[in-house]
Amino acid sequence: MRIFVLLSRVPYPLEKGDKLRAFHQIRELSKKNEIILCALNPISNLDKQKAFRELQPYCLSINFLDLPPHVRVWNMFVSLFGKRPIQTGYFYNGKAARDIDRLIKTHKPNHLYCQFIRTTEYLKNYDIPKTLDYQDVLSYGMKRRMDKASFFAKPLFNLEYHRLLNYEAAIFNVFNNKTIISIPDQKLINHPEKDRIHVIPNGVDHDFFKPQNKEKKYDVVFTGNMGYPPNVDASEFLVNNIMPTVWKKHPNTKLLIAGASPARKVLSLRSSKVVISGWMDDIRDAYAESKIFIAPMRIGTGLQNKLLEAMSMKIPTITTSLANDALTAKNRQEILIGDSANELAENIIELMEDSTLNEKIAEAGYKFVQKNHSWEKATEKLNVIINS
Repeated sequence: MRIFVLLSRVPYPLEKGDKLRAFHQIRELSKKNEIILCALNPISNLDKQKAFRELQPYCLSINFLDLPPHVRVWNMFVSLFGKRPIQTGYFYNGKAARDIDRLIKTHKPNHLYCQFIRTTEYLKNYDIPKTLDYQDVLSYGMKRRMDKASFFAKPLFNLEYHRLLNYEAAIFNVFNNKTIISIPDQKLINHPEKDRIHVIPNGVDHDFFKPQNKEKKYDVVFTGNMGYPPNVDASEFLVNNIMPTVWKKHPNTKLLIAGASPARKVLSLRSSKVVISGWMDDIRDAYAESKIFIAPMRIGTGLQNKLLEAMSMKIPTITTSLANDALTAKNRQEILIGDSANELAENIIELMEDSTLNEKIAEAGYKFVQKNHSWEKATEKLNVIINS
């Protein structure tokens, strides 16, 4: 089958969860299908040649459609006075729509597959079987951000929340198939037939993220795209609320916050005890050089790839109930869970002081992701859905 894949971002480098999901799905789908990749590109400094080289083995055709900054800003402004979500307007461009139409007519795909509701405006009117990967429930993620927003920002977040909520429901009937990362996310879609959404979890590349024997430079590590609001919030929560309790008992504890594009708020957390790495050529170093991984997520939706990666590298892992809802690892068997700053701090201290528990959580977490999260297994389910 020939599949036309439309993405809101070029799926390389793999520093964002949606890019990671798209890259591995394309790689696996290409084993049994022809892939026509069309990726919108809102990033001006993208190394297109490198991205092309990484994707070329899996695609019959690769197309990057630039979204100029002035067009994106104008579209966001116009969207304020319309009914569609602002971020849907942000990613829509008339020239890109014409290019997509030309590509579809040229390649004549049997199926259309798009990621996020941000891209659905481009494909919704084609009379070709199509699948939407909701991936995350963007409306609920926006609601959580709205709840923490400042008084002046709250009205804008509220506006976008309700637009996303309505759009997620309205677009449901336009696509033949719908997929999403987890059961908790599925249940948050505001549609009476939401149970028809197929749950396609993320996997992890176990050959890449595997245990390494390296010198431990850090006691605790948190990874992710550090410009992403849920990760920014988690970083501040970690340094300002969780670590002071740990430092009170173990004053020399060293924390690494690793990941691309750290926001100003994240950079301000740097100290003699807190290292902010920024972009790392190999994120595995962050895991391998640390004793404990923590993801203290308080906002955001979906399955956290960082949890899968840490567990696959046999690093004992701590997170919140919010993040574990999609993962479903067993508390105190495969992972440690806490929701308050004190609970999370106590989890860190316990793993630092109890080597038996440390080894147990690391080993059981490793076996959990080996058994339940592989890209090959997850994408085979997607392949069956598309080809049906």
